[in-house]
Amino acid sequence: MSDQALKAAPNNTVSNPSGDTLSELGARVRSWRARRGMTRKALASDSGLSERFLADVESGKGNVSINSLEAIGRALNISILELLQDAPRPALARAHGLLSRLDDSQLDQAYGFLGGTFGLSDALGRAQRVALIGLRGAGKSTLGAQLALERCVPFIELDREIEREAGTSMNEILLLHGQAGYRRYERRALFRIAEDHPDGVVMTTGGSIVSERETFDLLQSRFYCVWLKASPEEHMARVVAQGDMRPFDSTSGASHEAMEDIRRILSSREALYARADSVVDTAARTMKQSLADLRRAVPPLEPA
Repeated sequence: MSDQALKAAPNNTVSNPSGDTLSELGARVRSWRARRGMTRKALASDSGLSERFLADVESGKGNVSINSLEAIGRALNISILELLQDAPRPALARAHGLLSRLDDSQLDQAYGFLGGTFGLSDALGRAQRVALIGLRGAGKSTLGAQLALERCVPFIELDREIEREAGTSMNEILLLHGQAGYRRYERRALFRIAEDHPDGVVMTTGGSIVSERETFDLLQSRFYCVWLKASPEEHMARVVAQGDMRPFDSTSGASHEAMEDIRRILSSREALYARADSVVDTAARTMKQSLADLRRAVPPLEPA
């Protein structure tokens, strides 16, 4: 997904939750109150909310606000997230408590260790499915198409597959469903592509996919990811040559501001892009040289 599309996406909020949602929320409040051994009167006193209102919430009739949920959570000595999420299995809760002490770098190491130890990341054919990540202008489409041709496997652009999944254009997806809806279609497309191509594929992705942790984890579990890297100046030059300044902010027409936008995006995502299985630096390299580098960076295609 392009950064320009992300900027254009509406900030949708749920203003009218369904009856099922309210009933589920009410059941969770009742369950936590029972777990704490609190009467509704005690919860009302500790939260500052009326017993009548709490009765409506617990019966699924009350359209509760975020502030009210926070007050209920404080009274129950839990966070609002614990109130809204399913209770984890005890062992999972202990693991979460341990992992919550780690920084991002340590979490990435733990993720790789768990996947490698228990086979969670060894999706069938992962090494044969190559996903190219990186900012626009790194050469993903050109190099991806050439690599697919050499490996005799399909070449796929993820954005087009997301449109296929949704049955409409990228702009319409964002207009109708917002970013959350877009990401749902993105994950569906990733699952489908992985299942449809056990023998190999080369796929390009949008530059922002690494910013969505759940989606990026899914991508890495089923695709061999290669970060195509370039300098800000080369990103800028290539995008200008293509005649399309997405995803950079060029509304002012000032190349200086566009360059600063590129540097800002690269800086904010560098650590995420670096999680890729391999890195190919295309800076100061011809397409032929970069293709040779990419060829060496990916696992050999296994015979069918």
